Parts: sequence; structure tokens; C-alpha cells
Amino acid sequence: MAITHPSFGTLDPDRIIFFDTTLRDGEQSPGFSMNLEEKLRMAEALHELGVDVMEAGFAIASPGDFESVQAIAKLFAKDGPVVASLGRANPADILRSAEALKPAARKRIHIVLATSELHMRVKLRMSREEVLELTTSSVTLGRQHADDVEWSAEDGSRSDPDFLCRCVEAAIKAGATTINIPDTVGYSMPEDIRGIFRMLMERVPGADTVVFSAHNHNDLGMAVANTLAAIEGGARQIEATINGIGERAGNASIEEVAMALRTRHDVLPFRHGIQTPRILRTSKLLATITGFDVQPNKAIVGRNAFAHESGIHQDGVLKDASTYEIMTPESVGWTKNSLVLGKHSGRAAFRDKLKALGYGEIGDNQLNDAFRRFKDLADRKKVVYDEDVAALVDDEVVRGHDRIRLTGMTVATGMGMKPTATLALEIDGEARTGVATGDGAVDATFNALRQAYPHDVALKLYAVQSVTGGTDAQARVTVRFEENGKLVDGQGADTCTIVASARAYVHALNKLLVKRERTAPEAMSA
Repeated sequence: MAITHPSFGTLDPDRIIFFDTTLRDGEQSPGFSMNLEEKLRMAEALHELGVDVMEAGFAIASPGDFESVQAIAKLFAKDGPVVASLGRANPADILRSAEALKPAARKRIHIVLATSELHMRVKLRMSREEVLELTTSSVTLGRQHADDVEWSAEDGSRSDPDFLCRCVEAAIKAGATTINIPDTVGYSMPEDIRGIFRMLMERVPGADTVVFSAHNHNDLGMAVANTLAAIEGGARQIEATINGIGERAGNASIEEVAMALRTRHDVLPFRHGIQTPRILRTSKLLATITGFDVQPNKAIVGRNAFAHESGIHQDGVLKDASTYEIMTPESVGWTKNSLVLGKHSGRAAFRDKLKALGYGEIGDNQLNDAFRRFKDLADRKKVVYDEDVAALVDDEVVRGHDRIRLTGMTVATGMGMKPTATLALEIDGEARTGVATGDGAVDATFNALRQAYPHDVALKLYAVQSVTGGTDAQARVTVRFEENGKLVDGQGADTCTIVASARAYVHALNKLLVKRERTAPEAMSA
């Protein structure tokens, strides 16, 4: 039976709503942080990807989170996805969400309240009756400020079935339009999740008037499987993130769920609005912003996802790709390495290439900076590939609003001499320099950075990989810092590994500044 929803109108029973929580649950994972400009860029990319609902943040967590939710609400003031803000089941959280969401054309207040015996006893210190009363009062208040209210049963998958039914019934009676049953700690198996949704839809009065939603964590590697099982059980909204980022082991991955529904339409005959050819670009954008690359063997977006090394596999693929590929690389945005531009290419051709690679409108100043780096790269590199262009543009465009910028550097090193690095930084518009020696060229560079901008962090990771093949390939460097328990990753790319290392270090420093400015919210996980 079709459901009439305040945000979507009459819903096709076979339509799956994609609720993206990359900007909320995803950003809560250790080491991940985004400034306002980066969140807005991700929000635009998620809209272009086709998500239906975008959870912009946890408005009451900090002034920065409120500002982010409000800015994304303004971004979609005329059209676009439903913009949601998470809050606990208390008036202050709900009213703060409502205030932040005011500019959005379509808004959703998302209320979360624990329903498992463990969480109620240890975390909430509330009785069952108190939780039921709070469910009713919080949803009632939410409906006074938004037509679209989602209610989530935190740790719902470990809740007593009878009590969960009572809570869901109370939420529906109070006006909730979406009911979310999260597997908050990633404990459940697919048959558990499938059974929970079937039970609720069979037992709860009014269940046929709301959309049921699944939010699964990946602690046992079951998040995507559990999400698909929830759909089989009757859920018509799935909550997930790009690259599967999120608390602890992460969430269900949007790209994996979308492609599972597309590839196995024979057993999952549902449709959705995800523009799958944009998946890879969105994945790479998130990796650049957060400084976290996906693992090479990650489904759909890992660099080995469509690679074949076995001779038998290679022979089969050459004869017919469908022998070992169940989807085409192009269907998710992969293309073969292609020679795109040269040192004689002009600005117009460069801009056209950026559009083809999935970049939206780029300001003239950012375009000029990126084009300058491209021309420099073309002079040094025999062949310029799409991946090269994307790597350098991400450095200039995605990180164009960093407070700390690397403006120049030289390194002297060789056999029998002490490596020395000299570099120039711009920090909030102020020029600074640093000169230092080290055990190697990278060590000297990092010491010079510490001299130019004094700080005390622990370097937990330093990793180098090539963007493309060949001895003239750009290096992509990842560094990880720890400061007072906070983890941040940074990335940088350049044909010179030492320059790439400096760029990655500076990127991580900027991430650290964002972490310092934000207050940590009370533990919150749907």
C-alpha cells in the first residue's frame, strides 16, 4: 500500500529512500573532521549524487555544528534534499534543531531515544514508562516545528520486542512520519534485522502509515547485509554514509547498497534515485576532504575493485568482461587512464576537463591556482592523466579555505650531508618561515614545519602511494596526527614526494585546528 509522506508525497512501495548521514554520523568517527566550506562542498556533491535526505549534523552539539546545519539548510532553501538535524529527546535539542533547519525548503527533525534495557538502565537511568512518556512528548514537540519528524530507537535491535512495539506505537500516535530501528552497535545478523521489521509492521497499529528506516553499523561487517535484509523486511528508507565512514567500524556504505540494489534487481526489485556514475567522484571527494583513503579492496570504490591479476581472470575479462565483472566500471564512475591535457592546453580546455571529472562551478581564483599547478605539472610530467588532474585540483579547490597554507619550500639532501629544509607558510594571512635539519629529507621538512608553526603532536602514520604509474607519477602522501586523544589525517599530492609530504602535513594541521575549535558532543549514535 502506498504511503503519503509530508516530504515525498505519495510513495511508491518499491521506492527506497536514501538517507545520508556522512555529515553527522560519518564525521563523528575518530580522525574525521570537516570545516564549514568542506561540509558545504560535500553537501552539494551528495545532492548531485541523488540522496533523498541529508543529515546535516547534530545542531546542539556546538556552535560550529549549529552553523553547519543552518548553512546547509540555506543551501537548499529553494529545492534539493530533505535536510535533517539530529537531537536527543529533550526540548533543548529539538528546539535547536528546529532553529537551525528554518531556512530549508524541506526539513526533518530527527529524534533519538534509547530503548534497550542496557541503555535505559545505564545511559538514561529511566524506566520503561518514562521512556514511553518521553517518546510521546518529544515527538509531539518536534511536530510543532516540522511536518517531517523521524524517531529513532537507539539500540533498537537489542531491545525487548514487546517494549519496542509499544515505543514505536507511541511515536506514530504522536506524529512521527519515519520510524528508524538502528543496529547501533553492529550486533545483529541479517535474519535478526529482517525479523524485527516484519514484526513491527505486523504488530504495531499504524505501521502502514509511516516509513520504516534501517541504520546499521559495521562492527561485525554486516552493515550492508543487514540493510538489504531490512529492505526485505519492509524498510523503505536506508541510512548510510559515503565510503561507509562512521562511529567505530563505520556504517553501511551508500555505494554498496545502491549497487547491490541495481545489480541484483532480480532478487531486490526496488528502485532508488542514486546517480551511480557519480559514486566514485563523491567517494574521492570525501577521501580528500577527510584525509582518509578507502582501502584498495573496498567494494565499488577501492582502486582494486575492477583490477584483475590472475591470468585466468585476465583472459576471461579480455574475451568478455562479464565473466568476472558483475557491473561495469563506468556504471560507478571509473574510467580507464586517459591522456587528457598537455602543457599547451588552455584554461578553457582545463575547465571543461574539470566539469567532465565531476567538479561543479569553480571560482576564478581557485581555477587560476589549480591551472597554475596543472601547467607546472605538465612541464614536469610526460603524461597527465585524469587522476593527476583530480589530485592537484583537490589540493587547490577542496582545501582553498585552509588557515595554514604552504607557499614555498626547498630541501637540500644527499649522501654524506645532513638534510636541511627551508619552507614558507601563510598562517591566517601572516607569512612565516622555518629552517631545520633532520635524519632524512621528510624528517627535516616536518621539523621545519614545527619551527614555523610551533605545535606538539604525535605522528602516528606516514604512508606514500602513487596516483598513477611511472617514475614521474605524482605521489600521494597520508599522515596521521594524535593530539590529546584526537586523531586527524591529512593528504597531499605532488610529483615530488617531499613536497607531497609537506602538503599532507599542512592539511593535517588544518584538520587539527578544526578539531580544536569544536567541542565534543555527548556520545550520540543512532
